[in-house]
Amino acid sequence: MASPPVEKPAAAEPISLALNWRTALAVFRAVLAVLCLGLSLSGSNPNTRNFAFLWAGFTLYAVVVIFWRRLDRDFPLFSLLVDTVFLLICAALPFEYSAGITSLFYLFVLLVAALLHTTREVVIVIALTIAFFYAARPTEIVVLSPSLLLSGMAVTIMALQKKALQDRLSAAAKQSVMFRSEAEHAREAERQRMAADFHDGPLQSFVGLQMRLEVVRKILERDPKLAMEEIVQLQELSKMQAAELRAFVRSMRPVEVDGAGLVPSLRKLVEGFGKESGISANFVGGNTRVSPDSQSSLEILQVVREALHNVQKHSKASRVTVGVGREGNTFELSIEDDGTGFPFSGAYTLEELELLRLGPISIRRRVRILGGEMMLDSQPGKGASLKIRVPV
Repeated sequence: MASPPVEKPAAAEPISLALNWRTALAVFRAVLAVLCLGLSLSGSNPNTRNFAFLWAGFTLYAVVVIFWRRLDRDFPLFSLLVDTVFLLICAALPFEYSAGITSLFYLFVLLVAALLHTTREVVIVIALTIAFFYAARPTEIVVLSPSLLLSGMAVTIMALQKKALQDRLSAAAKQSVMFRSEAEHAREAERQRMAADFHDGPLQSFVGLQMRLEVVRKILERDPKLAMEEIVQLQELSKMQAAELRAFVRSMRPVEVDGAGLVPSLRKLVEGFGKESGISANFVGGNTRVSPDSQSSLEILQVVREALHNVQKHSKASRVTVGVGREGNTFELSIEDDGTGFPFSGAYTLEELELLRLGPISIRRRVRILGGEMMLDSQPGKGASLKIRVPV
């Protein structure tokens, strides 16, 4: 069964969200710059008015950043440095509403650091600002220190949370890439299996039929009676080929778990195989109660179907037995036949089969996906047995 297509995660949404944050912060910066410029020009302190040109420069910078986004995006540390420097200037040159403007500016710089930078840079800004206040504004630090510390702690926590979310997003992205790779490998393996089955089965049969028809045509010119006997044999061969083609088409259909659960679905699959193939198929352990998730159930069903298909196609078996059981939280599955076995002899675990590249590839891969254990015992000329243990 081919794996369903995996949707690729859209990267446009996180990028758009980051751009929206940058735009909002750039506008916030411009508003702060205009506010500081206005207060410096209208203030009664001449010392403050003398530094109005600094706020005019900061206002120009803030407006430029709004329209020239690359300055803020390509040089984030420079932008953070400029904001921090003007925060300290705002703290050193008191306005009429000094405490409120400084707190607002401080909160803005912390938001920039938390949203667009690392936790280390957030801590550096907090430490630098508090140290500056202790040195330049010792009389006001008693009033401002609670708000400085509390807002700093809140933004630091937010930065740590952002880092944790980024790590989780990165892990999810890597897992998504891994799942897409596994799905692609599964599709490729399934395509190769289908191509090989079609080449070894229906295609070879039709080639043989074509050659027999050519022989009949030549015989018909010399001995019509013998040609009629050949035609009767061809009719039987065509019936066999039609049955083989129907079996091939059936093997391409996706397996389904009916409402009764995994074990009844396995029983139905085995009974149907016996009726269609003519091979005596027995199912043991029908009273076993197990309820794996839907995806695991589909994988187990597919393992059994592929194993039965291999028995019909390669083993020349007259009997096959499928058994199920449960031991604790482990689902046990066994498939035994009396056919010709595999080309190799002996019992091998899943790891040994993968190392030696023996056994059915698709079944090995499915058992690995299920996180299960597998033992394949082959006795050429006497049959083979496959035992699988899957956690449920």
